[in-house]
Amino acid sequence: MTNPCNILFLMTDQHRVDTLGAYGNPAGTTPVLDELARTGTRFDRWYTPTAICTPARASLLTGQAPFRHRVLANHERNVGYLEDLADGTFTFAEALRERGYNTGLVGKWHAGTEKDAADFGFEGPDLPGWHNPVDSEDYRRYLADNGLPPYEISDRIRGTLPNGGPGNLLAARLHQPVEATFEHYLATRTIEYLERFADEFRTGARPFFLELSFFGPHLPYILPDEYFDLVDPAEIQLPRSIAETFAGKPPVQANYSAHWTFDTMPIETTRKLIAVYWGYVALIDREIGRVMDALERLGLVQDTAVFFTADHGEFTGAHRLHDKGPAMYEDIYRTPGLLRIPGGKPGQVRTEFVSLLDCTATILELAGIDPAPAVDSRSLVPLARGHDVAWEEDIVCEFHGHHFPVPQRMLREDRYKLVVNPESVNELYDLVMDPDELMNVYGHPEMVEVRHRMMQRLYRRLRDRGDKFYHWMTTMYEVGEVDHDPTQSGLDETTYASSGQFP
Repeated sequence: MTNPCNILFLMTDQHRVDTLGAYGNPAGTTPVLDELARTGTRFDRWYTPTAICTPARASLLTGQAPFRHRVLANHERNVGYLEDLADGTFTFAEALRERGYNTGLVGKWHAGTEKDAADFGFEGPDLPGWHNPVDSEDYRRYLADNGLPPYEISDRIRGTLPNGGPGNLLAARLHQPVEATFEHYLATRTIEYLERFADEFRTGARPFFLELSFFGPHLPYILPDEYFDLVDPAEIQLPRSIAETFAGKPPVQANYSAHWTFDTMPIETTRKLIAVYWGYVALIDREIGRVMDALERLGLVQDTAVFFTADHGEFTGAHRLHDKGPAMYEDIYRTPGLLRIPGGKPGQVRTEFVSLLDCTATILELAGIDPAPAVDSRSLVPLARGHDVAWEEDIVCEFHGHHFPVPQRMLREDRYKLVVNPESVNELYDLVMDPDELMNVYGHPEMVEVRHRMMQRLYRRLRDRGDKFYHWMTTMYEVGEVDHDPTQSGLDETTYASSGQFP
């Protein structure tokens, strides 16, 4: 791509892949995103590097895996990790600015605590936090300027905590018209930036990168009547993993289920929550449609690459869980991933294992910038053009904790998934025989060969990328030949035997 193109980056938070019609949802509530899939590339194996907001967003910004940039937890539940990227860390935003781009971000930032989007060169309203900041000055000004009523809710849905207290708010009815919703406000502000950036692009002054980052469909699902009641709960087919027993699983999963109060609510409530969640996705699709219409009205379609993805997924009742957390299921690690680029191949479906991380190198290549500084990222441009290129046949994901530190590493390949949990039992799932990941077959005798092969592969991949989690694996599992002293003692013949040298 010889000339830098504009980039429109559409992002959601905590978004299940199965809510989109393009990925098989039967409700027909995502026509705009389905059209983007039809005219661009749909990635069927698109994963987040870690299913937690701030680390995932920091990875997108830097092109670095979480273990490398070390921003490993959300500020709101921080467990002692770094809360901001170190000074001098490479980010795509600063590289774009140096290339002459306008850079805008409207919506959720949540990639740091002390440093905000403006610190990295983004224009846009300052909207901190993890949920719709309905008390923000700019949003309240928007309501006042348009004669719209303030935020007010009822019909709250929540369970009961193990200690008897009220559970986290999961959903509520919003007493505002659609035009007053935070989602409509975000789309409106995005269109305003799009119009300004378009003027500078047309004059040849500057291309643009513009990100619209919704806070939803992250829970709590707070929607006006039109979307709160859009989907009939009776039409919801419950996920099969609602039959989860947690037998043979890490005990933290059952604890998390209790924390999210699943068993304190009737199954009809779960159906309603899923229905409301789908309604939330429909509202976001509507607002994305307004932005896409503006892109066409401004004559920018042929000159603009469009991304759509999410930072991670959501349980929404799957495995008797809500939110996300220390369980590396497909529900929260596999996300939607759509990409349409100028000159790309329309309507294709790619099955390579790709990552949110790969957006960074893709953005850089589209802008004509060397993607090498995004060290854990690989450009998706060749795939979007329809080229057949050599690609990894598996993907590695990681987790470091939320509420409390818990280390996990995952290797996902075509059929199997391995999860290493040092403080608990490891997990192995056969995604052909058990796509809902209900049966942990790690200890099954017939899986010994698969388990050993995947453990060795994960070990090699972690060593190659410098993720020191491999040290635990070296001593605990059959990882194959090692070329270092696994004891790290440096004081006896073990050291010399491993190096082939003796005193």
